[in-house]
Amino acid sequence: MRIVSKKKIVDYYSKHASSKTALEEWYVKVSKADWSNFNELKKDYLSADYVGESRVVFNIRGNDYRLIAIVIYISRKVYIRWIGTHSEYDKIDAKNS
Repeated sequence: MRIVSKKKIVDYYSKHASSKTALEEWYVKVSKADWSNFNELKKDYLSADYVGESRVVFNIRGNDYRLIAIVIYISRKVYIRWIGTHSEYDKIDAKNS
């Protein structure tokens, strides 16, 4: 898969150093993946959740962080939309309800 921009990952772990290793590992693993659909993604990330509109939530570093990405299987692209903690996610999720 082609991750369109690594900048969001670098920006996040520059401010939250404890997330760096896990986010880098996620980046490498996803870059090597070749998913055709969510079922194939789910084999690599059992805790991933499809939340609609091509968005997938990945749990990072034992659920310490969440990464939301738009996954376009046809073009093999992944667009990172948001990275944060579970409590930060709960706040944005509540706003969108």
